[in-house]
Amino acid sequence: MDAKQPPTTTAALDPAIYLGNMRYIWRHDAALALRIDAVPDAARMPAEATRSGAWTAAPAGPDGRPVHLHSRYDPAAETEKLIDAVDIEGQYAFFVSGFGLGYHLLALRRRISSEAIIVVAEPDVSLIATALACVDITEVLADGRLIIITQDSKAELHQRLQHHTALIMLGARFVTHPPSQKRAAEFHARLRGLFTEFAAYARTSLVTLVNNAQITCRNIANNLAAYASTTSIGPLERRFAGCPAIIVSAGPSLRHNVGELAAARDRAVICAVQTTLKTLVDRGISPHFVTSLDYHEVSSQYFDGVPGLENVHLVAEPKATWHVLDNYPGPISILDNSFARLLIGDELAPRAPLPAGATVAHLAFYLARYLGCDPIIFIGQDLAYTGYVYYSPGMEIHRSWRSEINRFNSMETKEWERTARMGPLLRRTVDAAGRKIYTDDLLFTYLEQFERDIAQTGARVINATEGGARIRGAEHMPLATALERYCAEPIPAERFDYLRTTRWRSPDVLPKVRTELAARIGEVDGVLDICTEMNDLLHELEGLLDKPQKFNQRLVRVDELRAAVNHAYRAYRIINTASQLSELRRFSADRKLSAAKAEGVDRAKQQLKRDIDFVGGLSSAGADVKKMLVGALERLDAAIAAGASA
Repeated sequence: MDAKQPPTTTAALDPAIYLGNMRYIWRHDAALALRIDAVPDAARMPAEATRSGAWTAAPAGPDGRPVHLHSRYDPAAETEKLIDAVDIEGQYAFFVSGFGLGYHLLALRRRISSEAIIVVAEPDVSLIATALACVDITEVLADGRLIIITQDSKAELHQRLQHHTALIMLGARFVTHPPSQKRAAEFHARLRGLFTEFAAYARTSLVTLVNNAQITCRNIANNLAAYASTTSIGPLERRFAGCPAIIVSAGPSLRHNVGELAAARDRAVICAVQTTLKTLVDRGISPHFVTSLDYHEVSSQYFDGVPGLENVHLVAEPKATWHVLDNYPGPISILDNSFARLLIGDELAPRAPLPAGATVAHLAFYLARYLGCDPIIFIGQDLAYTGYVYYSPGMEIHRSWRSEINRFNSMETKEWERTARMGPLLRRTVDAAGRKIYTDDLLFTYLEQFERDIAQTGARVINATEGGARIRGAEHMPLATALERYCAEPIPAERFDYLRTTRWRSPDVLPKVRTELAARIGEVDGVLDICTEMNDLLHELEGLLDKPQKFNQRLVRVDELRAAVNHAYRAYRIINTASQLSELRRFSADRKLSAAKAEGVDRAKQQLKRDIDFVGGLSSAGADVKKMLVGALERLDAAIAAGASA
């Protein structure tokens, strides 16, 4: 038979190959395994024997003509050339367009770090079923670090990748399987775009976490009195089930329809972000809820001098600045927080949780979901530079700029300067009408999170912003239409009875909180002592690399100190939570060490350097944490004294 037209057959396929592959698919992705197993044998693509004895296949392309997935002569050799061209140095995530029969996945896995992930996009489940019956790729599947995406779904991609954000941030590469690209070009272009967007989202989120970790933990520690003594939002769960909610954000489009809110107050639960509070109150609109989570003390200006807050329920994350939580005059609830639990224990910190909000608008959205509201209506949620400005007129930031305004420096100039500062971070997206509009990396990250959250929300979500970026998953309509259609009936007054029946503050718990916090300070001191001894010991070991017997003897003490740190695990977690940078550096160093080829003494040197750097970072972070906790203890003492004298 002509070698250029090898026989088409499935008779020679070994069923053990399919069963071996599927064993790992079932282990790591049962939902996909169900879909693959549902593909009838007759629906699999015919396999073709190649000259090398391996298999290829030739499914139809977009024009109906067959597209060979791999060489008809030697698929493995062809694949090696494809993968040899990929720059893998320092990369820990690979996005592959096309599953093929899996040869290129095998070749890639054999070259990259064992800790790297491979994300492969393939819309044709019958092709995957064919591949699993033809080629043994168990070495790619076994460790669960192959992630197969079969649907054009941002929500699925985010859900599958959210645990790998650190690896993706360390370095990612694209790999294109040309025949797969030819068969489904539009799908692969879309998935590459989604992955790129997720990588930007992951990078921004992780950088924000690292940069803000210490000040976030300081705020939580300083808010312990308010955290422990105020009432949880638990009683509010589904209290407003079936009622519409309006989330009021501070985007520039807010000026178009903010005036319509006054008539809607009794017919919708109004959840305002803190930046809009003064604007609303100035217009005679008292929101039912206001959200706060910003760590900087400048946030207090959003509340200063605002009248009528006695019945506006503040829902805040404990990372919000204490300048807000200390002085808020109305009902207040602070959300559950793992760092607060580390500091004072679960018994003193029972709080209902909400997902962590990237912004106050996200927090308001999660609150509306928790309240059971349906629909949830956005206004002022631009997430873009509508009209080339960032803020709605009259926002607090504009008030703070007034002293700089003169005939040479207008408010419009200040807005333009703020936009221009974003420079390289600016990017284009589309508005509800499909027109191009500018946003930036940070706003785009917020948009990504909203779209992911909406995809996981059972309630109807309406974007009545009348400007800004298109939010996928939300219906777009004018606010007047949304009010007429969904906000026709008044909310029953008894839904708000909790405001007068709830005891909002219980300071009698504070002495117990103080006892717990003082204990944590002592535990952190113990970790600092361990770090001091460990640092001296690691430097000593550097001088013993040429004396293996003595090196190993001293290594026993290293193991004892590590065991002591494990015993002080709570204090260790407190320090690491407040110093994400040292933890990220260790994570990166571990990945690089794993990929390094060094052995023997050279490898020991690298390990010692990594450990010395980490212990030094841990010691420095521990000293900062102790100072932070001592300051928080002083605030607790002041709160206890104030309660005793009241």
